[in-house]
Amino acid sequence: MPFVRKVVGLVGFLLVWEAASRLSLVDDRVLPPPSDVLVRFGLLFTDQRFVAGAISTVLSWLIALLCATGIGVALGLLLGSVPVLRLISMPVVEFLRPLPAVALIPLAIALLGTDAQTKIVLAAFAATWPILLNTSYALGEVDPRLVETARCFRVSRWRRLVGVTLPSIGPFVVTGVRISASITLIAVVGTEFLAGGSIGLGQYAFLQGTSGGRMDVVLAATVFAGLFGCLVNAGFLAVQRRWVSWGSGEVAA
Repeated sequence: MPFVRKVVGLVGFLLVWEAASRLSLVDDRVLPPPSDVLVRFGLLFTDQRFVAGAISTVLSWLIALLCATGIGVALGLLLGSVPVLRLISMPVVEFLRPLPAVALIPLAIALLGTDAQTKIVLAAFAATWPILLNTSYALGEVDPRLVETARCFRVSRWRRLVGVTLPSIGPFVVTGVRISASITLIAVVGTEFLAGGSIGLGQYAFLQGTSGGRMDVVLAATVFAGLFGCLVNAGFLAVQRRWVSWGSGEVAA
């Protein structure tokens, strides 16, 4: 039933959008009807520039998310395990966490140029914080009885980490990665759009909108990015339900 309501809501939104465009309530050159956008969406995959841009964006997203996951989990485990270090570093973390990645584009270009590494670094920077904070917070939620039992049986620190700590914090880490997956996509596309120099969905949409005035193509590319983000989020939700369903791990980003 919830799925049906979501479908009805989406169809209703598209019908209102279609009617507004067809009745000239909005300029169809600025906001073309969804029927035109969906047709253009199907034709995107015959455009080699779009395909190359989509591949570049997806690969950059994946690399940035993997880097953010490795850095976020490692730092989260470190800060969560050493309370003094966490207390000292938290002001720095709280200062850096809300910084928008796109605001650092001039600095990144000066240091790295305009190639793919710029959008990867900025996206990884933006995506690290939810994973770091979720991991650090999760360490405080580990059942102390499990840790004490492992110590009583003289289990090594490495085996306690693998057998007790990581399974306990799994739901929180997966939630952090799921949140960061969306942040990474936004940062990658936003950097492509604003920085230029590197192919990608953002640069493709920018060129189509400014030089060609093709808003139907711009919106079709946006639909692709939105569908990709929805599929990624659904994939992480499936992982949570299948392998880490014993806890929600919901922590504010």
